[in-house]
Amino acid sequence: MADKEAGGGDPGSRETVPTSAYSSPARPGDTGITPLPSHIVNDADPNVSEQQTFLVVVAIDFGTTSSGYAYSFTKEPECIHVMRRWEGGDPGVSNQKTPTTILLTPERKFHSFGYAARDFYHDLDPNEAKQWLYLEKFKMKLHTTGDLTMDTDLTAANGKKVKALEIFAYALQYFKEQALKELSDQAGSEFENSDVRWVITVPAIWKQPAKQFMRQAAYQAGLASPENSEQLIIALEPEAASIYCRKLRLHQMTDLSSKAAVNGYSSSDTVGAGFAQAKEHIRRNRQSRTFLVENVIGEIWSELEEGDKYVVVDSGGGTVDLTVHQIRLPEGHLKELYKATGGPYGSLGVDYEFEKLLCKIFGEDFIEQFKIKRPAAWVDLMIAFESRKRAAAPDRTNPLNITLPFSFIDYYKKFRGHSVEHALRKSNVDFVKWSSQGMLRMSPDAMNALFKPTIDSIIEHLRDLFQKPEVSTVKFLFLVGGFAEAPLLQQAVQAAFGDKCRVIIPQDVGLTILKGAVLFGLDPAVIKVRRSPLTYGVGVLNRYVEGKHPPEKLLVKDGTRWCTDVFDKFISADQSVALGELVKRSYTPAKPSQLVIVINIYSSELDDVSFITDPGVKKCGTLRLDLTGASSTNVPARREIQTLMQFGDTEIKATAIDIATSKSVKVGIDFLNY
Repeated sequence: MADKEAGGGDPGSRETVPTSAYSSPARPGDTGITPLPSHIVNDADPNVSEQQTFLVVVAIDFGTTSSGYAYSFTKEPECIHVMRRWEGGDPGVSNQKTPTTILLTPERKFHSFGYAARDFYHDLDPNEAKQWLYLEKFKMKLHTTGDLTMDTDLTAANGKKVKALEIFAYALQYFKEQALKELSDQAGSEFENSDVRWVITVPAIWKQPAKQFMRQAAYQAGLASPENSEQLIIALEPEAASIYCRKLRLHQMTDLSSKAAVNGYSSSDTVGAGFAQAKEHIRRNRQSRTFLVENVIGEIWSELEEGDKYVVVDSGGGTVDLTVHQIRLPEGHLKELYKATGGPYGSLGVDYEFEKLLCKIFGEDFIEQFKIKRPAAWVDLMIAFESRKRAAAPDRTNPLNITLPFSFIDYYKKFRGHSVEHALRKSNVDFVKWSSQGMLRMSPDAMNALFKPTIDSIIEHLRDLFQKPEVSTVKFLFLVGGFAEAPLLQQAVQAAFGDKCRVIIPQDVGLTILKGAVLFGLDPAVIKVRRSPLTYGVGVLNRYVEGKHPPEKLLVKDGTRWCTDVFDKFISADQSVALGELVKRSYTPAKPSQLVIVINIYSSELDDVSFITDPGVKKCGTLRLDLTGASSTNVPARREIQTLMQFGDTEIKATAIDIATSKSVKVGIDFLNY
């Protein structure tokens, strides 16, 4: 279907005809424009960051399985404070962060978040619990929804639907209130939201709509506003990790490679000793909540030279993000070398395998029913699994016991008419047994098997990445994110890539992104070059060329032959874009008496786009410029309309300027409302 607004369709339509040749005026009553000969200009705008002053930077790591915040006062940037300990933790799980769980009352009002939400929900009477809306692991929905909009729904544990935007806004608002309260307590006076620069982290592999969605939710939660958008930075998780890794000192990490002595261990010591020592270190440090970041480049970093490359593997609960960065001296700025890749291979994959195992033993029909009828007990079972999951290790020999909630055993007997024990004996799963204490007893091999599909996907993804020519000479691989705590993953990465590069794990690896995000908020200019995830352009009309343009695109107006629906490219997918870079195009109205111009902006994941009607091309913005108000005496024969696109953090802003009158219109690229 030709897009009318871009000049396709009815030749008499009142919409724009931007064109891409030196065209003659289109038919009277049209709103057409045509490019000027000096059509293309690119430059970086040095004054992009108009500095606002904030007293404090607060970063929120909104994770799939757990979330947290950290902050630093701009007057003492070397101190990063991680949020106070949360009430209610789990045995065997470090609770520097809180579970990403949220509870709404039956009237759909916010009730609680994190451990508090989980514990309250769990203590409800089963019949009452069915009325309450409990959500967990909902962040993945933003990654998996192809056509995300402001109206996308999430499903609570009781099967009821709620608007995703509302849930995300509630969660962010909760963090905002907690952080402001903690800051006020610490400062001894009321802290205002306007004193805070907020940073929210998102996976680099998220598509643009998901990143925009997060910003919208933050506006709704009152962290910032569209008028004051600079108050909020959306940071990419692996970039944040990368920034923190630059500051690492040798005593703050474990080097899995046997290439060098680390922390005084010689390379003949086993990797196991390194792990044990790192674990001990984390245990000791867990109590302290303020981290000192020395204002120096870490030792590892000082080994890196101009042009050196390293990979950040950010493995969290939901996704794994791979990013390749390159060092640019003298300031040591980062340049993203290869567009972020990855996929839904987070630690949730392990939970999913456990669920499949339960289905195999007890029957899928039972598990489905149990989740709906006893949602709180199901949550309990997954919590029990979570702490055992963290005990899995390559060299483990003793079995892992998982407590089955009483209501599981009870409900199974009602449902099937025989016992859980009977089901285990009857199933052909040899490595899971029933223990006399009423637990599932899993052999270490059985547990390792649950990790295998997810870890295999990560390793395979890394193998693909290492095949790329840009990635062939990587010096370091930093393994970060919550799932990086898993010794099984550490061992697999070391075994597969230890001979190609040094595999480094920061201590307190689950907080790496949070700390990096704070550093990013203190100095956003540290990331200099990104890869554009999409191709952007505008719809225009070109002079029709016989043999070059398809006949169905031919449009004849006043004897002039036009090719409609042409995609005039601003920037290509995977092209390097400097932060703050401006790409300009110059057009001119096709007809001097025109009163209005409409320019439509389109995007595509493909690099090679010819027409706005090509598959996968989506409209993501409209610029509407009113041309009235310039007296005919001072308008040159060729009136210039400049169109600019500026590539910011995760935002892209487009502007059209009428040079004669200095009138301009601005629009943010919008992936959710078209």
